[in-house]
Amino acid sequence: MASENSMDIVSKMDMQELKNAIDQAEREITSRFDFKGTKTSFELDKDSLTIISDDEYKLGAVIDILQSKMIKRGVPFKNLDFGKIETASLNTVRQKLGLKSGIESDSSKKINTLIRDSKLKVKSQIQGDQIRVTSKSRDDLQAVMKLLREAELPIELQFTNFK
Repeated sequence: MASENSMDIVSKMDMQELKNAIDQAEREITSRFDFKGTKTSFELDKDSLTIISDDEYKLGAVIDILQSKMIKRGVPFKNLDFGKIETASLNTVRQKLGLKSGIESDSSKKINTLIRDSKLKVKSQIQGDQIRVTSKSRDDLQAVMKLLREAELPIELQFTNFK
């Protein structure tokens, strides 16, 4: 009478928490002395974030501030895809950050291989941009979670629908 336990492995970004992190970063930038009078701004689109600042040094400082705010709010920083720094109008520079959502096919194949090589008694299957893992034992599912948290993957993973 043993039933199958399952979980989904996903990679998504909570857009509301990202907006909150951006708001906090904007508030910190407006209150800092070294950013007084600068043209620093954020533009959030559906799948990208554009950061504009006066020069590359200030742009790096803005990204550091944003990173600290994202980490405090639990937003995965690994899911940002950094574009190249471009010159913009009014003597400013801009950098576009892509927002990764979902597990790409290369990463999902790598995750499947990691799970298969672990010799745990689990079955994993790719379902679009997520991976479903099933097992008779919840302990095996938790071992898969631990294995994937310790692996060096290019994206941040979340584990949902743990049943």
